Amino acid sequence: MEADDGAELCFPQLLNTSCRKPTLPQSEAVFLHTLVFSISVLTVALNLLVIISVSHFRQLHKPTNILLLSLAVSDFLVGLLLMPVEILRKTSCWFLGDLMCSLYKYVAYIIPSASIGDIVLISVDRYVAICHPLHYTTRITERRAKLCVCLCWFCSVFYCSLFVKYGMTQPDRYDSCYGECVIVITYFAGAADLVFTFIVPITVIVVLYMRVFAAAVSQAHAMQSQITAVTLQSSVTLTKKSELKAARTLGVLVVVFLICFCPYYCVSFAGDNTLSSSASSYGLSLFYLHSFLNPVIYALFYPWFKKAVFQIVTFKILQPGSCEANIL
Repeated sequence: MEADDGAELCFPQLLNTSCRKPTLPQSEAVFLHTLVFSISVLTVALNLLVIISVSHFRQLHKPTNILLLSLAVSDFLVGLLLMPVEILRKTSCWFLGDLMCSLYKYVAYIIPSASIGDIVLISVDRYVAICHPLHYTTRITERRAKLCVCLCWFCSVFYCSLFVKYGMTQPDRYDSCYGECVIVITYFAGAADLVFTFIVPITVIVVLYMRVFAAAVSQAHAMQSQITAVTLQSSVTLTKKSELKAARTLGVLVVVFLICFCPYYCVSFAGDNTLSSSASSYGLSLFYLHSFLNPVIYALFYPWFKKAVFQIVTFKILQPGSCEANIL
């Protein structure tokens, strides 16, 4: 190898085994870093606000909010750890060593899997609350919500350990040169991942929210039938509003989930096992973008969130007894 090629290598002293430095146009690299950094900061900030709100105010210590807290924690870690490390892995040489590469692979599977599990749990919680409201307080308790969250994280750790068991024992198994961190998914593992982290969750979410939608429409029609003819017109308006609200919620949840997850799994299922191509990069970016959208969908739509944020940004939560504030 020519001497002047040394400047293009990640480790110039290893002429025959070193990877070449990624070559991106400066304008493209600046834009990419700025975009990912901005999304990462917003993801961390929004999810941190949810974490502080639910953890601090006692009025929010409810089963639904415990699930939101777990979701916010997983999405917070995506913004804090996975997004910055992923852009580092794609746009520069990997100088952190094989052990950190294996650890990153492990964490990169655990956190999104826990996030998906939390979304399914939230779907179940809302299904019981709307379709079986009389049994909600007995079936969904704070203790059971905490237990479900712990089981969700435990299952994510166990499930993801099956994907990276070879990487932990043989960190450089798939690396072709020094200075890269490659994530490789076998066809069997990719198919299993497609089923358990996409097809099954999206099926559960769609089925549950369709039943929620049907229950909301049924309740609206029941209310309409009990109203006198004098107020019939207002009842029809109320019914339409209820149907529209239920449809909007269902549409946002399902569409965002599909938009963020479909590209990643389509590329993976198509046979692109090594996540290093541009198609996989864009798919993975949308995959992580879901962690930014989660707090917007699940938290910003709650009336208490704005009140909690106001208490946080004005530092009123530092006052004695602030945890007892009425924000509902």
